[in-house]
Amino acid sequence: MAAAAPGHVVGAGSPSSRWRRGGGMELAALERFLSPGKGSGLRSRRRVRPGELLYRAEPFAYVVTKEQLGGVCEQCFQRNEHLHRCSQCKVAKYCGKSCQKEAWLDHKRECKCLQNVKPNFPPDSVRLAGRIVFKLLRQSACLSERLYSFSDLQSNAEQLSEEMKEGLRHLAHTLQLYLRAEIQDASHLPPAIDFFQIFTKVKNGLPRKKKWYWA
Repeated sequence: MAAAAPGHVVGAGSPSSRWRRGGGMELAALERFLSPGKGSGLRSRRRVRPGELLYRAEPFAYVVTKEQLGGVCEQCFQRNEHLHRCSQCKVAKYCGKSCQKEAWLDHKRECKCLQNVKPNFPPDSVRLAGRIVFKLLRQSACLSERLYSFSDLQSNAEQLSEEMKEGLRHLAHTLQLYLRAEIQDASHLPPAIDFFQIFTKVKNGLPRKKKWYWA
């Protein structure tokens, strides 16, 4: 999934290898601009060479799709037939202790949620939204947020059909149930964390046939 959210990744290879290799232009050489009716974008302040990498950054949030669970490491996304599963939720799987340790900050709170809803499992979009909520709560910024943040994303909720809005409300309710192990009362969350609005912002970045989703 390539959601139009902080941390859009450009390049070849797994998402993890792409954003960790570094490279691309310095942030000072890029600027954000608004295009009426089309949203925001990035452009270079200098001339660029054909094929030059302009920007690479870590995604704000990501998940491995349900179809690929158990087949790829949830931290580095490499295929591995001998993955080690999280001893608590028994859902997330990793290449080894190193990847599991790196992933713990993002997995810690969702781990309890995954345990709480067993034997059920949240839709990929709900699990991704849960990670976004936890990331917003701990106010852990990505480098890419120096250019634009998750809050900068447009929801365009007024352009949605009532049928689509109803579907997103259902997802928001499912998210609330999924997060109960960590968030007992969603009404106490900061105003900026609105479950329905989160889904309106990431809805265009959720294609069905992908190994991973990121925002």
